[in-house]
Amino acid sequence: MANIMRVDTMLKTLGEPRRCEIIRLVWSKELPATEIASHFPDVTRSAISQHLGVLRRTGLVNERRDGTRRLYSVNQSEIAKLRAFIDSFWTNNLEKLRDLAESHEQLKGHE
Repeated sequence: MANIMRVDTMLKTLGEPRRCEIIRLVWSKELPATEIASHFPDVTRSAISQHLGVLRRTGLVNERRDGTRRLYSVNQSEIAKLRAFIDSFWTNNLEKLRDLAESHEQLKGHE
């Protein structure tokens, strides 16, 4: 149950388009908050800082301090958990489709 609640929180966090964009930005490289904010000229740095805080608290990004800078990177293990959860829907539906097709074939064989 706790895992489902955790995934639910992650999905709600990613429901905000700017947070998804931040995840994309830090997907393959660690970036300082100032560089992340520079990708959002229409948003205040304070608002980006708040988004980063939400992503950090949710566990979707890691924060590392380097002197006075805060560097952010994606938390690959949390993203992997989210992906596994989403993939389970796909796998379960494929299994149901396979079972349905097999049942249909068995019924056809008895006609």
